[in-house]
Parts: sequence; structure tokens; C-alpha cells
Amino acid sequence: MVLVQNYTLAVFLCILAMICWGSWQNTQNLIGKEWRFELFYWDYTIGIVLFALFMAFTFGSFGNEGRSFIPDVAQADAHYLLSSAVGGFIWNIGTLLLVASISIAGMSVAFPIGGGIGWTLGILINYLGKPEGNPLFLFGGTLVIILAILFSMQSYRKLATHQKKPSFKGILLAFLAGICIALFYRFVALSLAIDFSPAEAGKISSYTAVVFFSFGALLSTILINPFFMARPVQREPVKISMWFKGSARAHMLGILGGFIWCLGNSVSFMSVGAASPAISYGLSNAAPVVAALWGIFVWKEFKEAPKGTNKLLTWMFACYLAGLGLIVYARIS
Repeated sequence: MVLVQNYTLAVFLCILAMICWGSWQNTQNLIGKEWRFELFYWDYTIGIVLFALFMAFTFGSFGNEGRSFIPDVAQADAHYLLSSAVGGFIWNIGTLLLVASISIAGMSVAFPIGGGIGWTLGILINYLGKPEGNPLFLFGGTLVIILAILFSMQSYRKLATHQKKPSFKGILLAFLAGICIALFYRFVALSLAIDFSPAEAGKISSYTAVVFFSFGALLSTILINPFFMARPVQREPVKISMWFKGSARAHMLGILGGFIWCLGNSVSFMSVGAASPAISYGLSNAAPVVAALWGIFVWKEFKEAPKGTNKLLTWMFACYLAGLGLIVYARIS
């Protein structure tokens, strides 16, 4: 299997994860608003499972280091496999809530709020689980990110008031999504074997963890997405028969969205050993910066915003970038 043991490479992979996690939602926007997020989500989850298996049987099985995928599963303690699956189950609830928020408020609002809350709270949880890195810079960066979230919320309030649309539901869904997203990473990190020493017998590689994470996400979709279909956050209920009537383009874009997200997930967990869970999580989950860029400059979600909104968005970006820089420096200092 391919292992990451260099901090510089780990940072690069975390940046790749950040780009993937901030970009996958573009695939739903490319399909169009007529294809409901509840239908998109089935294909998205399928894409995650397929790409996780692809990574496990390629990067997770080639080379002479660590253990290849099948032997790794054979030696694994069921507790660690379950921990990864629970992480996927929890994450999926958060992402369903996030996608629902995006359908109401847009990428440039839902990601900075939901992703930002998940980002800051997740850094704290993962640092308490494995305290590595300079806490002054790590939590200093976290506080700056919280300021960015507040700027994002204020900019959305101005836009919603200007358009005479209720803003509370979109923000509430994003907030709840952030709580769930903050919790998932620690469950998976607990299952990971870092150096594959005898003391870590029963723990699993990042590739195996991502596969069982995706199984947990699939189970969560099967159990929870029907609820969203029957009681949608907006518009009328959705029937599963509508999914079978979708175009090949809609299904392929949904699966592509899952591929993109799972690539980010895979390289993020590959980096845990070299970067530590808190820093790997902190860098990878800078996705709100990327998502906000897409939402503002590509999808023009704030083109009708009132005067003063651009200044708030500028401060949001400045705070996010400053927080990201402090998190990177936390491991170096």
C-alpha cells in the first residue's frame, strides 16, 4: 500500500482534500435545480462507495509497505471496522443536512456556516483525542475561522432580507450539519494504524477505513434519505420512482460528485500519520473557502446582494485564509 510519511506531502494532500471537499457540490449545480438534492444524493453515495473500493484495490493494495486491503480486513478488529462505519453514518447525516441547506441558501452560505462549524469544532475534538501541534497557533486559527463564520452569516442575512426570503431555515440546517460533520473524523482516526507495529494489531489502514466509512454512509442514506424525500425542506415530496426516470447525465454527475468527495476523504486520511488528526482535519476541512469561491464567482449567488455585502465577504475570506495559515504553522512551530 502507499503510505504518506512526509509532512510536506501530507500538507499537499490535505490541500487536495480541501479542494475536493469544497468542489463536489458543483456536480449538483451542473445538473440543474429540477433534479432534487434528495435524488442526487443516491448517486452521490454510490459514487463514494465505488471510489473507496477503487482506492482500496489500487493504492491500498500496491507496494511493499503496510498491509494490502484484503489482508488488512482479515486481521482487523471488528471494533475498528465498526468505528469507521459509525464515522461514515454520522458524517452522512451531516452532509444530507448540508445539501439541504445548500438547496435553500446556496454554496457560498451553507459551506462557510456548516463547514466552518464542523471545521472549528472538529479541530478541538481531534486535538483532545491526540494533542499534537502548537495549541496557540491551532486554536488561534480556529478563533479566526469563527470570525469568518460570523461574517458569512451576516452576509447571508443581508442577502435574505434584501430578497425578502426567510434566512433561518438555511442557517439552522447548516448549523446542524456542522455539528455532525465535526464528530465523524475522530471515529475514523481512532481506527487507523499509523506505523503498523505489533502494538497496533487489529487497527486498519486508511484505505480500509475509507471503505467501511463509505458502507456506513450508504446505510445512513438508505435509512435517512427516504425521510427527506417524504418530508422535504422545501417544495413537494419526492418519490423514488423519479430517480429511475433521471437522465444518464444526472446519474453520472451525481456519481462523479461522490468520486470527487471520496478522493478528498482518501487523501485526508492518508495524511493523518504525517500531519496528526487535528492538523489533517483542520487543513482538509478548509473546504468552505473553496466552496464560497465557487458560489460567489461561478454561480453568482450574491449578484443581487445589497451594498456592503461584498465587504463582509472579503472579511470572511481574509479570516478563513488567516486561520488556515495558522493551522499549517501549528505543526511547524
